[in-house]
Amino acid sequence: MLMLNDDLGHLSYDIAGDGPPVVLVHAGVADHHMWDAVVPALAERHTVIRYDLRGFGESAPPTGAFRETDDLRGLLDHLGRERVRLVDSSWGGRVALDFTLTHPDRVHSLAMFSAPWPRYPWSAEMIAYDEAETAALEAGDLDDAVRINLDMWLRGPARGWDDVADGLAERLRGPMRTALANQAITGQYSQGPAAGALAAVSVPTLVGVGALDVADFRDIARRYAAEIPDAAFVEFATAAHLVPVDAPAALAAALHPFLAR
Repeated sequence: MLMLNDDLGHLSYDIAGDGPPVVLVHAGVADHHMWDAVVPALAERHTVIRYDLRGFGESAPPTGAFRETDDLRGLLDHLGRERVRLVDSSWGGRVALDFTLTHPDRVHSLAMFSAPWPRYPWSAEMIAYDEAETAALEAGDLDDAVRINLDMWLRGPARGWDDVADGLAERLRGPMRTALANQAITGQYSQGPAAGALAAVSVPTLVGVGALDVADFRDIARRYAAEIPDAAFVEFATAAHLVPVDAPAALAAALHPFLAR
């Protein structure tokens, strides 16, 4: 991994391929490795930039107030990339959407997969998950917090562990543990999402979700597709919440024509 040092620590990033630049923004329970199975296909036609958000993976936890959109802008400035295609997953979707609203001149297109919705009226299932995770973290039981998150975001509500591809849980366990260990300090210093109306999104947008995801996120994806002007929608039949992990080939196949626009 390459490193960009700044006043708050450092951001780690990786670059592969050649062509129009694509930036991959990972989920809030993962790091840049969640894109491992997608990068080779995208790098055949694009310069693929992926990085660890502050406090995730190999990027240092923050030591002061920060905005994820400022971090992304700083990385693009460092790399001399004026305008990029953004592809994201889960919490990374809010980062990418906020960046698009804040810096529309820096974004060529936006592909959002399983992004959350601010102040969404969460279901009882999601509230129970949040309470269980909070209890585990307050008890200092990171192992249990990781188990709870793997159950919710990798396995999902619609399948058993026998239906999840071998090795995926172990691939996510370490990055997820790091994210959860740093969750409190990252949340303390993060300045939160930017304000902006979805109708202001003026770039080509693709919205996607896994058919096996929590019902809340399936509903949210359709909301985004309906409220972002001219957004396209795609559903991945074999994926739960983490589409790049569950269905990398199908994701790459959906992205190729979209990114070529």
